[in-house]
Amino acid sequence: MDPSSSSPGVARESFLADGHGSGEGPCVDVVMAEPCIDVVVEDPRWHAAVPRVARLAQEAAVAALAEAGGGAPVGGMVTVLLTDDREIKRLNSLHRGKNKPTNVLSFPAEMPGLLGDIAVALGVVRREARAAGRPMHAHLAHLVAHGALHLAGYDHLHAGEARRMERAEARIMRRLALPNPWRGVA
Repeated sequence: MDPSSSSPGVARESFLADGHGSGEGPCVDVVMAEPCIDVVVEDPRWHAAVPRVARLAQEAAVAALAEAGGGAPVGGMVTVLLTDDREIKRLNSLHRGKNKPTNVLSFPAEMPGLLGDIAVALGVVRREARAAGRPMHAHLAHLVAHGALHLAGYDHLHAGEARRMERAEARIMRRLALPNPWRGVA
């Protein structure tokens, strides 16, 4: 994972302003004591690549927010954008100054009741899963969980933070009955 895949300070409106969501998803008028996850499948190829992709992304985000809250989910609205490499490259360039696709981007919100946005690129996820010999659905769940942890305040810029985040991701994946993405990684 790109160690700087989180982009603090980018407001949640970034996806809505870019035309990715309607702002009228399942989270409208919801009390934000619980997380509300709106999944936008922008690239329809995600449906063929991962069965029940929206549900998996939602479950991974909810599990990550429960982990971040110590069992009681962190409340707030999250939008997960499942997109293609071209769009994530554009977002990465616009918000991070990096003119290349990446696997996942997180955009923490700066508004009460909103946790932020997560964007995931189909091509990058497919290539990484294949290269690591992992099922694509498991890699997607890991990356959505990773992004949700960023929205909840986790980071991996320093060794101690990285270990804490990796352990949290391993617990999330176990909760989802998926393989530990860090097992066998040196």
